[in-house]
Amino acid sequence: MSNPFDARKARAAAWFAELRDEIVTAFEALEESQPDEAPAGRFEVTETRRATEDGSDAGGGVMSVMRGGRVFEKVGVNISTVYGNLGAAAQKAMAARGVPGMEEDPRFWASGISLVAHMQNPHCPAVHMNTRMFWTPHAWWFGGGSDLNPCIEYAEDTEHFHAVQARYLAPHGEALYPELKAWADEYFFIPHRGRARGVGGVFMDDRNSGDWEADFALTQDIGRAFLPAYLPIIETRRGMDWGDSERDTQLIHRGLYAEYNLVYDRGTKFGLATGHDANAVLMSLPPLAKWV
Repeated sequence: MSNPFDARKARAAAWFAELRDEIVTAFEALEESQPDEAPAGRFEVTETRRATEDGSDAGGGVMSVMRGGRVFEKVGVNISTVYGNLGAAAQKAMAARGVPGMEEDPRFWASGISLVAHMQNPHCPAVHMNTRMFWTPHAWWFGGGSDLNPCIEYAEDTEHFHAVQARYLAPHGEALYPELKAWADEYFFIPHRGRARGVGGVFMDDRNSGDWEADFALTQDIGRAFLPAYLPIIETRRGMDWGDSERDTQLIHRGLYAEYNLVYDRGTKFGLATGHDANAVLMSLPPLAKWV
């Protein structure tokens, strides 16, 4: 007998794949439009699998990575759908977040898209976007968001990025954008540095209002907001001149980004703890970074 949530799981996974295809197409078009003698970057696509001790099927995904492009130094757009039984540590972590029934039935299913872009031009900000759905026999929820990570900040870029997020979230309630913005400000703060890793965006987790359709629609609009929030900034900044000083600033900021993802990021911890492909999980790390 099929689970009544199976159709909803399929819809969510299909949406994440559709969004991935849209973003990959847009990013390759941006590479083509940049005047440069070097070849335009292209995504390398690799299938990934979730590892289990007994070798059973536990799902996987598709890792799409572009390196050394005209505009993108490194960008990854990954999708995955994984399932199986959570280990003891993951069960404990989920129970601590208030997920019921983990000891009685540790089965789970999770699907999502994860994107991180590190740019050639230091005037072009790095960016992160992730949306996901998680299911257990006793609970379900959505999570994710989008945040901008410039090493050289421009107030007008920050204003544009946030304005697009606010516009796409507005149909879901006036209070939602301020709530998710504040959540992003808190989530992407680096305690040991006493600062945020970027200029924020929106973020949510454990989203279960009791209305699956409404929460799925919200998750879709967070994903739909990404390209109109980000691409105009890159179009404006990609042709700006830069030199050694700007590159040094960029590499130091990337060190900050790497610290956050390795020490605090919930998705990185979950992916490594549950046996997902380590290269896919660590795709977010920059190709080069430095520390002072």
